[in-house]
Amino acid sequence: MAWTRRRFLITTGLTGAGLALAGRGSRARAQGKPITVSHSVSTFVYGQHLVAREKKFFEAEGLSLPGFNVPGGGARVINAVTAGQAMFGLGDCNHPLKATEKGRETVILFATDTRCSYANIVVRKELYDKGVMSVEALADARLVGRKAVVAATAIGSGTYVYGVYVLGGTKAPDGKPVNEHVEWVGGGASTTMLGGLKAGKFDAIMAVPEWQFAAESEGFGHPIYDVLDEKAWNRVFGGPIPVTVGFALRETLEKSPDAVQGYVNACYRAQQWIRKAGDEQIVELLHKPYMDTFKREDVLKSVRYYKTIFDWDFLISEKDYANGLKVFIPTAIDKPIPFTKAVDMSFVKKAHGKYGA
Repeated sequence: MAWTRRRFLITTGLTGAGLALAGRGSRARAQGKPITVSHSVSTFVYGQHLVAREKKFFEAEGLSLPGFNVPGGGARVINAVTAGQAMFGLGDCNHPLKATEKGRETVILFATDTRCSYANIVVRKELYDKGVMSVEALADARLVGRKAVVAATAIGSGTYVYGVYVLGGTKAPDGKPVNEHVEWVGGGASTTMLGGLKAGKFDAIMAVPEWQFAAESEGFGHPIYDVLDEKAWNRVFGGPIPVTVGFALRETLEKSPDAVQGYVNACYRAQQWIRKAGDEQIVELLHKPYMDTFKREDVLKSVRYYKTIFDWDFLISEKDYANGLKVFIPTAIDKPIPFTKAVDMSFVKKAHGKYGA
């Protein structure tokens, strides 16, 4: 079975938590301002954190990082930041916006990617062979044989938020959104999501790259919406959006601006290292310390995938931010949060000045 974020949650979450407590001796004793940093699971989508630590970019910026806080799940990351258990978090853009809406003002510092890697839609191969070769075709009961059953990991999850947006922004032949012609269900983790698609329980699933790889390679699923298809992405989302972002509480920016700058610098330097490094070189750096429970070739495939959607300059434009808000309202947040309140690009711009754009 292909590895997934959820499987990482089980296997690396506890390991990461242990590292957060124990750290690595020599680094725990490193000189510098201590900081706490969190991401949900140690997959390559959060490779900026992993590379920055392994290449000692945090120490080079005058910071001390004994280990990561890896609680499992993006909601737990933002909770760690708002509760003061972590100074910095890396996760889905909607989480800091939710925190701000609830009264804990949280600021987005940079974006690491431009497309959502779990907005892919994979349909049963049987239906694909019958003609369900597009999102629009999910609304055709004659082809599907029933109201199409589409699975997200859970109702209200990130896969659900993006899935509802994709289907809501695609018109069926009758002119109504495809979303009005489907039934959403919670599909759970990798075993139940892929098993349900294979058994015909689900007609389509929202898929992280690893699930898409597995469904295709094992011959029971076929993508009908692939975020790597730039035209398909732009048709629905209107252009890039900040999906995975670094963030901190507003009070952290005010009280510890030097630490914030050091954190952003380290992550930016990691991003530039990823950009220039060979895929095998990246796997060599990260596989053993973070992902050694998985096949090396699976990690390599993930590296190659995410490098196609990473945002190399870390910048978020107002237009891209607005594209993201369209996805989050009202499924994730109730009202728009002004760009100037939600985002601070000054630290990234200083990183550009020091290390080049």
